[in-house]
Amino acid sequence: MVVGKIISIFDISIEVILSDDSVKIGDILVSQDDNNYAFEVVSINNVSATCISLNTTRGLKKGSSVIRLSDGIEIEYSDKILGRVFDSYGSPIDDKTIESVNKRNINHGTVSLKDVDVSASILWTGIKVIDFFAPLQKGFRMGLLGGAGVGKTVLIKELIHNVYASINANAIFVGAGERSREGKELYEDMKESNLLDKMSMVFGAMGDNPVSRSKSVYAGLTMAEYLRDEKSQDVLLFIDNIYRFMQAKSEIATELKQLLIENGYPADMANEISKIEERISSTDKGSITSFQAIYIPADDYNDEAVQTITSYMDGQIVLDRKVAELGLYPAIDVFKSTSKLVDVEKIGERHFKLIEEVLRYLTRYKELEEIIAILGIEELSEEDKRIFYRSRKLRYYFSQPMFVAEPFTNIPGQFVKIEDVLIDVENILNGVYDNVDESKFLFIGKYHE
Repeated sequence: MVVGKIISIFDISIEVILSDDSVKIGDILVSQDDNNYAFEVVSINNVSATCISLNTTRGLKKGSSVIRLSDGIEIEYSDKILGRVFDSYGSPIDDKTIESVNKRNINHGTVSLKDVDVSASILWTGIKVIDFFAPLQKGFRMGLLGGAGVGKTVLIKELIHNVYASINANAIFVGAGERSREGKELYEDMKESNLLDKMSMVFGAMGDNPVSRSKSVYAGLTMAEYLRDEKSQDVLLFIDNIYRFMQAKSEIATELKQLLIENGYPADMANEISKIEERISSTDKGSITSFQAIYIPADDYNDEAVQTITSYMDGQIVLDRKVAELGLYPAIDVFKSTSKLVDVEKIGERHFKLIEEVLRYLTRYKELEEIIAILGIEELSEEDKRIFYRSRKLRYYFSQPMFVAEPFTNIPGQFVKIEDVLIDVENILNGVYDNVDESKFLFIGKYHE
């Protein structure tokens, strides 16, 4: 049934004069002439509706009649999402068809307060440096900071592999505003690593319009919610890049001539981020634990969008190019990587004190490196020499062979239990391994027998 006519077109913003008062915000309208033109209603003003185009508006004409298609964007909500790649609107983009079983609106409400489980257990990843310095709890939101070439994709793949191996949980990957080439590479990497059937992928690529880039996150969340609520799983959700989501929202706000704050971000930025983050949580059925890549514009950590996003995070893992240049992977900066779980009440006094002691050693190691560069190691006191050599062992120890990197390194991957990590770290700090060459600690799992 015809519900109105298009009276103005401005890039992605469409104005429709309504002939039916049943149209509401969130409805999807399509052009009667060509249903490839689809729009989402974002505001209604008496007899007209403002819409945003889900795809291109090129070729769309004023005066075209529109019909109501659905109550909102719906995507597949069944096991058929696994091993598949979708666009932001739930259409497969992996050259395979899909027989729909059940669909769900991507904009449904968040988890109610009574269903949130705040006493969820710790999610051990088997990756030493993460489990020791920035442990995860099921339902956590972790920021993943790092540029290109520092091992972000390998770390994501290893997390998917290890979590699936330990608790048989699946993963969702959301590409929001990133390069199409990177999405294709990730797809091929997952296929070669036999991880594709353990995950679903959603892409709103850099070249897509801002609506597609923003909706990809909601689509990925809905898939993650299916695995948590219907399959009772502990799901890993990767969003690359959550900052690009906010950029897309800014572009939409500009098109709609909405009020913008400093740097061109929408005035309701905090509300937009909260809609996403509040859906990532743990319940009595399962959990969604997220890793969200955060781009830092011009390395400005005080950027309003970055500050808003990080305020919702439960911790952050920072990948550092300087660590990667030393050949230590995963290339994580242990000084900048944090977690709300690092609390004596949550991880225990032993683990907490070991973190403090390791960071003390590594901080002193940085100072000693500068002294040695000028005066030489012989000028150090015996105590400083011990700290220097033990710190080098610690730095090497937190490197680790990855399962997903086996074909390239020929080193078998290792899943290391946190108890083994604590024992090894204690032994290094206490001098048990003082006579062991530091190279023995490079790219190993646990050291003690």
